[in-house]
Amino acid sequence: SRSKPVDLWNGSTVTEFILVGFEQSTPSTRALLFALFLALYSLAMAMNGLIIFITWTDPRLNSPIPMYFFLGHLSFLDVCFITTTIPQMLIHLVIKNHTLTFASCLTQMYLVFGVGVAECILLAFMAYDRYVAICHPLSYAQIISQQVCVSLVSIAWSFGLINGILLEYMSFRNPFCRDNHIENFFCEAAIVIALSCGDPQFSLRVIFADAIVVLLSPMVLIVISYAHILASILGRNSSSGRGKTFSTCASHLTVVIFFYTSAMFSYMNPRSTHGPDKDKPFSLLYTIITPMCNPVIYSFRNKEMKGAMAR
Repeated sequence: SRSKPVDLWNGSTVTEFILVGFEQSTPSTRALLFALFLALYSLAMAMNGLIIFITWTDPRLNSPIPMYFFLGHLSFLDVCFITTTIPQMLIHLVIKNHTLTFASCLTQMYLVFGVGVAECILLAFMAYDRYVAICHPLSYAQIISQQVCVSLVSIAWSFGLINGILLEYMSFRNPFCRDNHIENFFCEAAIVIALSCGDPQFSLRVIFADAIVVLLSPMVLIVISYAHILASILGRNSSSGRGKTFSTCASHLTVVIFFYTSAMFSYMNPRSTHGPDKDKPFSLLYTIITPMCNPVIYSFRNKEMKGAMAR
């Protein structure tokens, strides 16, 4: 349902959006989804919360070790990311009112953009950190100093939050005066832009170009870093640790590919190829599955992290 039209943003007469989400599913299906997503959300929060606590309080990990410094920030980004979208989706699975105010949609989209982009960049920096540690171990302390770590994390956060302002503006630059139904469980940019009254093509092209910078470029850097790592390991005479390194690289790359490809599908594909049945699985992949997998892949397989949890 629509509320009474009133001009509030660039001539817009829409004062709220309706998140369709899983509205058309049967009550039993919604109940099952609620239980599943609540379990996944709780698990992701618990695992990421534990990593944040350990990396920021354990004296052996709290020293300036770049990998654990990055892991703490990655977990914090994951907590912010899933909390921006999943609790609201859980509420909408149990209540019939799926409306979201214009301001709430603005805020949610900005946080998804800001935190998501910051995580994309941080994952690339983490891959570079592993490359230097394995391929240039003697120079590691000089190249990845504590000051460099702080600078890299600051760049990731700053770029994400500043870039979010641009993407937010491009998403809401045209007025909204017709349909207000968003065929997803959160305010996704491409869907919101398609609902605007003006020509959406310019905004979609800008977001596509931006995605090349914040999604494709970091992914290329990650793949190159891991390619060098694998080449370095294969070039060594000793086979000790080779299997573990292969396993670690493969698991890292799996999570990265899931996260980047699902995000690229949402923000780099033509809207004609999208649809509710296609958008939701990819949205779920980068909003809840990846944040849940990150602690397992990056932290719980780590010997020092296991020791810190035991302590």
